[in-house]
Amino acid sequence: MTKTTIAFYSPLKPADHIIPSGDRLMARLLIDGMANAGYKVDIASKLRAFIKNADDQPGVEQLNIHAQSEIQRLSAQWTQQAVPALWFCYHPYYKSPDLIGPELCKAFNIPYVTAEASFSRRRSQGVWGALQQQVINSINDAAVNICFTERDKIGLRDGAPAANLVTLRPFIDTSNFVQHPISVDTPQLVAVAMMRAGDKMNSYVDLAAALKQLLHLSWTLSVVGDGPMLSEVKALFAGFPAERIIWHGRQERADIAALFAQSALYVWPGCGEAYGLAYLEAQAAGLPVVAYDTAGVPEVVEAGYSGILTPLHDDKLYAAAIENLLSNEPQRAQMSRQARLHVQFKHGFAQASKTLKSILQDHLGSTA
Repeated sequence: MTKTTIAFYSPLKPADHIIPSGDRLMARLLIDGMANAGYKVDIASKLRAFIKNADDQPGVEQLNIHAQSEIQRLSAQWTQQAVPALWFCYHPYYKSPDLIGPELCKAFNIPYVTAEASFSRRRSQGVWGALQQQVINSINDAAVNICFTERDKIGLRDGAPAANLVTLRPFIDTSNFVQHPISVDTPQLVAVAMMRAGDKMNSYVDLAAALKQLLHLSWTLSVVGDGPMLSEVKALFAGFPAERIIWHGRQERADIAALFAQSALYVWPGCGEAYGLAYLEAQAAGLPVVAYDTAGVPEVVEAGYSGILTPLHDDKLYAAAIENLLSNEPQRAQMSRQARLHVQFKHGFAQASKTLKSILQDHLGSTA
């Protein structure tokens, strides 16, 4: 039986991009999820669409030229070969619009689907405003828009009230994180995050401030990540005893899984975090999470069950939450078990693949 073909496109970052990130991982998980559901997934384009600054009109003009070239290439290809059943775009937003799929879908009369599209009214400035309007137009025209968080769904409702929206919880393949934690004399805390300006740096600032209050306890912190702010991040921890902070740099998922198995808690404040797949990976490995009750974090961490969530930017309460779990081994062990269950039953790959298939079938009928 011939499989239904899905044309997949992730404008922000191709699924085979050299730099690891949550976006790259989620793109890969969606591809794997659709393949597991019985679809043939074709990477339609690897054109990277990213407009960093609101005044970059030349960048937009160049992007439009490249997008038109891709449209012509794919049009010729689809005219000679079979046309895919639908176009699936992952993570279009004001800096990274899909300038290829909507035009092709209209020309070839196939459905358009988005996942993790977003809208921000305050970003409608300069060239971003025009790009965001194009994103909104495609969301309105889409057969269905898949939202990973309630926060994103609310945002899309603001920009596109009539759009067809459904929910798919963020998910991971838990099979990589089945090792059980190793008992160690000194509890190991772990954080996994890129080192860049903005929300990531703000989280590092708050994490360092909290841990400075806990030097009376026995712990080490393993930091996994790299990026342009590496020197600034290391400077935040310069006053700590050298043996307290272990810098691992960039690591592959298998290495991160092994590191989780040696750890006791996952500590990452999560300022402005969309949801954070690393939270799910840590919980799948049996690590309770200590994070802020902000942005998309509550969508993946169940407060009081799989972790502790504290108010945004309150480093004293954040430090107290870490101390509470470090000092209470029975509670930590219970949360460890609950963290695994939380991911297994609410954010696992198999269930997500079924949900994804159901969404496509329900909204696209015979074309899916």
